[in-house]
Amino acid sequence: MSEPIVLLIIGIIAVIFFITLFYPNKGIIAEWKKSKYANKKVLIEDALKYLYNCEYNNINCTLTGIAGNLAISPDHATEIISKLEEMELITAHQDALSLTSDGKSYALRIIRVHRLWEKYLADETSVQEMEWHQKAEEVEHQLSPEQANQLAAQIGNPVFDPHGDPIPSSAGDIPEKRGKLLTEMNPGEFAIITHVEDEPHAIYSQIIAEGLYPGMQIRMLELSDKRIKFVANGEECILSPLIAKSITVGVMKFEKPIEGKFRSLSDLKVGEKGKILGIAKSLRGQQRRRLMDFGIVPGTEVEIEMKGLWDDPIAYRIRGATVALRKNQTDKIYLINE
Repeated sequence: MSEPIVLLIIGIIAVIFFITLFYPNKGIIAEWKKSKYANKKVLIEDALKYLYNCEYNNINCTLTGIAGNLAISPDHATEIISKLEEMELITAHQDALSLTSDGKSYALRIIRVHRLWEKYLADETSVQEMEWHQKAEEVEHQLSPEQANQLAAQIGNPVFDPHGDPIPSSAGDIPEKRGKLLTEMNPGEFAIITHVEDEPHAIYSQIIAEGLYPGMQIRMLELSDKRIKFVANGEECILSPLIAKSITVGVMKFEKPIEGKFRSLSDLKVGEKGKILGIAKSLRGQQRRRLMDFGIVPGTEVEIEMKGLWDDPIAYRIRGATVALRKNQTDKIYLINE
């Protein structure tokens, strides 16, 4: 190969390299700058969310707390705090940090997207509940306020997310915190679970494993510094105080509670009939709507028509039609105690 051709090839390679590296908006350096900016934006928005949650729960927020929550070094957290002060989104008073009016509005926009997306995942998809939070964490930094409003309209403008957290309105309005911790109940009291904290992941996974969710009625049996014992949907449940502090309840003072053990559809024996009391709120979205389309609504009479080889699924007679249901569904369909 002649020297001019070699030089030409080298020149072409050099040009391609420099174009790849420095091409405006799409080159390697441009993409690196975008990535760096995006990471900084995510940290800023996560810091604002953390500050808002501290204020909402009346917790003093410090630089050390932000560093721990964002999993960054104190020096990096100091940079984020300085940027937030420069943007006039926070103010610092000695060791305490607080949001300005603009900072609160910004934080609520991010929180609104996060909770709307969790609600969307819970009601409109088959995504498992342990994944809702992480997927919402990814989306919350991407949707604009206009896109968030479109999402809200699409899913019926919900007021609460699937964990019981209030969803801020498009105007930034949010109800005050209500209820009390499960650990603050008295023996004998009835309550409705109104909120389940989804962080940290390890504690949330234990709550999910116990089958606890917002909307569930409970009756407190025993409290001590070692264990919290209560009845949930007729089943006895024992939690450590650490885990119980992640559950908020609204004590029932005027409602007449359903006493005794809930009887589920899966308890029905061949030849027995029962009337539907309701469907557990943990059955959501399309699955819940499908059951209601089958006629599984309060007051409907059901009976077993046929059992499969392994008793799963089981065929039920509902409103003159035969419907096959699996045990993981019938465990969460409750019958009236008669």
